[in-house]
Amino acid sequence: MWIAKAVTWGKSSIMELILFALCAILAFEADGFFSVDNLLNVLRNVSMQGIIAFGMTMVIISGEIDLSVGSAVAFAGCLTAYLTESLAATGLGLGASVALAMLGSLLTGFAVGALSGFIRVRFGVPTFITTLAWMTVLTGSAQLLTGGFPLMPFPEWYNFLGGGYLLGIPFPAIVFALVFLLTHFLMGYTTWGRSIYAVGGNAEAARLSGIDVARVKVVVMAVVACLAALAGIMQSAEIMSGAATTAKGWELDVIAAVIIGGTSLMGGEGKIRGTLIGVVFLGILVNGMTLMNISEYWQHVVRGVLILSAVLVNRANQ
Repeated sequence: MWIAKAVTWGKSSIMELILFALCAILAFEADGFFSVDNLLNVLRNVSMQGIIAFGMTMVIISGEIDLSVGSAVAFAGCLTAYLTESLAATGLGLGASVALAMLGSLLTGFAVGALSGFIRVRFGVPTFITTLAWMTVLTGSAQLLTGGFPLMPFPEWYNFLGGGYLLGIPFPAIVFALVFLLTHFLMGYTTWGRSIYAVGGNAEAARLSGIDVARVKVVVMAVVACLAALAGIMQSAEIMSGAATTAKGWELDVIAAVIIGGTSLMGGEGKIRGTLIGVVFLGILVNGMTLMNISEYWQHVVRGVLILSAVLVNRANQ
């Protein structure tokens, strides 16, 4: 029994070993890598994409995908800025305007994701196609809201949500940890989480066993879109503006982190903990190459090769 457990542990820990090796290399090759300031900077940088990645893990395990999360981040930031400016112009206090704008952005994100899920289960349109369309729609909508220029209606305190510290820890990193704990609990210890695995593994068998497959797919799509909106709010707080050009390519980084963490694109298999490792791996990889003054062009090459290598090793050991 203990031998079987040891083998299972070894397979599940392959990415931890790769991550440890990467950190060991950077400790010698990248000056200042292990400084407190740099590690906190890595935490801040991975937090917003990581928040989305936890939701994306649920989506991919269920057998779906969302390609619109990068555009959703930009749109949420722009919508928050636009609503704040519009509500404040009516005479409502700036604080109340920001709070209502944030709520409006979160609800809009949830609704967009739920609509993607509804189109999937009602009309059979793959979420790959639906969210690809949403990517374009949300990008264009963000440009329309801002007129192509950043909107900056936020009060100074708003910056805390994206650039502030709580007990010496970046606030986005605290939100990142909370979302990790919540999604880890949901996927690992609840009936709902088991339903997501069942739907991704075999939707027909899940339906026959009494699971509401349609509801599962709609909810997970809504959740990842809502988390993207949350990341968009924090991103706008960090730069203190709503800008349509932010978060370009985030969807690829998010999906890469999920796959590196061991989640199968075929659905039905994956762990939130694995995604955490994938997110941190990518963040440390980018940070280390930057500290080593590696050309941005070479960074793309190295990043792609290492991501592919990590995925192949991880899949070979499952």
